[in-house]
Amino acid sequence: MAGGGSAFSGAVDWDLAARTGVKLARSGPATSRYTAETVVAELSEASMRAELPVREVTGLADGLPVPTAQILDRSGWIRAAAHSLEQLTGGEAVSGTMTGKPAGIQAGAMLAYLSSAILGQYDPFTGDNGTLLLVAPNVVAVERALRVQPSDFRLWVCLHEVTHRVQFSSSPWLTEYMRDTVETLGASVDESVSDFVARLSSALRDRSRGDSEDPGAPGGLVGLLRATQAEPQREALDRLLVLGTLLEGHADHVMDAVGPAVVPSVTTIRAAFDIRRRRKSNPVHRLIRALLGMDAKMAQYVRGKAFVDAVVDQVGMDRFNAIWTSPDTLPKLGEIDRPDAWVSRVLG
Repeated sequence: MAGGGSAFSGAVDWDLAARTGVKLARSGPATSRYTAETVVAELSEASMRAELPVREVTGLADGLPVPTAQILDRSGWIRAAAHSLEQLTGGEAVSGTMTGKPAGIQAGAMLAYLSSAILGQYDPFTGDNGTLLLVAPNVVAVERALRVQPSDFRLWVCLHEVTHRVQFSSSPWLTEYMRDTVETLGASVDESVSDFVARLSSALRDRSRGDSEDPGAPGGLVGLLRATQAEPQREALDRLLVLGTLLEGHADHVMDAVGPAVVPSVTTIRAAFDIRRRRKSNPVHRLIRALLGMDAKMAQYVRGKAFVDAVVDQVGMDRFNAIWTSPDTLPKLGEIDRPDAWVSRVLG
């Protein structure tokens, strides 16, 4: 556990963040009452049905309970996400204080933006067995935009999110590892805000961002953030980036490995979804996505899946699962693009 306190702890009025996010969030796509009820029922059923193929492909979580998913609208997701972030950051009740209000409004605006983009999310920080969240209006919006078979797409989305549930439920240490890493990332340092802003401004002047689409590239926003951090926080950011890349890549691998026997139109869905990921948005939206790290997340899917594909092809899923043993068996930053190095270090 990181010492010295956290800059995150108690710094955000999460109640205000939730209220702000709900107020700012856009409404979902227009649907009839029947359609809305059908989507909720199908997602709930799909979240349970996805569990067996995910466990069969991964070899994880055998015998563990299968909690029911929460099917939410955008406002419901904002409230759930704010509560989860409060748990993750060790937040204390700061409602009504001047300290937490500005950050609460900013966090609410962020959640409002994200609420129209999130299809589903596994939250390991709430509930006895974590909480699987599925955002029904966003699933409907995307399946309409992609013109894919709705029941197949809903199951496909659930396969990805259930894989995250399986990852965490079969590796209980992962939750605390992530919490500790976030605490280190937010640890307070002996530096004034003006000093930090000056250092950030200097880094902005000195670094060329170029046209890279990857915010994790040396000239990108993640690289810029790393350049302005002290070493412990820089290492914590690297650990979070690697963990996120592994978790997302593993989930994408599982989605494809399940195959057409479970999701008949999986090939069509994958092709359409990948095109959507690469699609350019308008400059303002691209800036917002970059600032929120969403473009970095897109890169995580690609790099992470390539890593998992390569290791599983080389050693099989059973031996790959050594990756979930402890923090020491997770890939290092330089191993994500060099899977042979991870195999040599961990599996000998």
